Amino acid sequence: RWRSKVLLPCLQWRSSLSPWQHFLESAVRTGQLLTPTEKQKGVHSIGVCNGVIGNNLPSPSDVVKLYKSKGINSMRIYAPESNVLKALSGTGIGLLMDVGNGVLPGLANDPSAAAAWVKANVQPYPGVSFRYIAVGNEVMDSDGQKTILPAMKNLQGALAAAGLGGRVKVSTSVRFDVVTDTFPPSNGVFADLDYMGPILDFLASTGAPLLVNVYPYFAYKGDPQNIKLNYATFTPGTTVNDDGNGLTYTNLFDAMVDSIYAALEDAETPGVKVVVSESGWPSDGGFGATAQNARAYNQGLINHVGGGTPKRSGPLETYMFAMFNENEKKGDPTENHFGLFNPDKSAAYSIRF
Repeated sequence: RWRSKVLLPCLQWRSSLSPWQHFLESAVRTGQLLTPTEKQKGVHSIGVCNGVIGNNLPSPSDVVKLYKSKGINSMRIYAPESNVLKALSGTGIGLLMDVGNGVLPGLANDPSAAAAWVKANVQPYPGVSFRYIAVGNEVMDSDGQKTILPAMKNLQGALAAAGLGGRVKVSTSVRFDVVTDTFPPSNGVFADLDYMGPILDFLASTGAPLLVNVYPYFAYKGDPQNIKLNYATFTPGTTVNDDGNGLTYTNLFDAMVDSIYAALEDAETPGVKVVVSESGWPSDGGFGATAQNARAYNQGLINHVGGGTPKRSGPLETYMFAMFNENEKKGDPTENHFGLFNPDKSAAYSIRF
């Protein structure tokens, strides 16, 4: 979890701006007005996760049509789904596909199982723009974690044998709390380098990014006394200074991502890229979960990631969670309300890509 002391705010004074400049800045930040550059960057940087834990969701072909109509050019799915893969064929939509946590032991223990997985789930779909294979999503138990790197290596070998090694990158998707000491961001380190170090070395050797799920919402929910809502939702008004790197932060998302970059430097793998494999804000079901807050965060995220973070500029590839509200998800009631859209394909709230 995000360390609570990150949130001590410092109000930002903008007295030099005219009322018209205030209006334009506010409009751009809140998504009422996007500059052409921001529009372009947003389209190139934002994907959306397509969860399917619901009994009333659109067909895969309708889902893909909605992605295309909104200009969303990347998708994440959490297991190979043949109907989705068929619908994606020929669309040019980039795909981040999970193997599914349940198959990790088999992929780790048997290279032929990895070859069979690639033969069944990748090779039959030459028209799909596979970008990444995520070997495990938020695997937290130690036995499960031991299977991740062997499975990654076996899948990498299977993809290479199939002639896809240069096209499809193999990684794993981790929770943000694999990083600790995250305030200030320049202090970030990996909590268990014995676990993460070999994975990072593998990623560095293959040129694959580290996939990280980054949720300012859960940080805010866990410590609303110190984390200011505006700081968590890309709304102007709070700045945090990092004396360690000399950078200034105006939103929690940037601070969290930059702590990951600091951890990569500490692990001596600074060249490993970061892809944010999940980020979002619920619109109902719990503390701070309102349509207004969800819109502020998600529109802010769309507008923002094309420019990167204070520590690392340039587009930051980010996958928003999720495309639809899913009515069969278990756990906290907010889990059913992370969707940008309702199952009937209507917008859960106003959002622009």
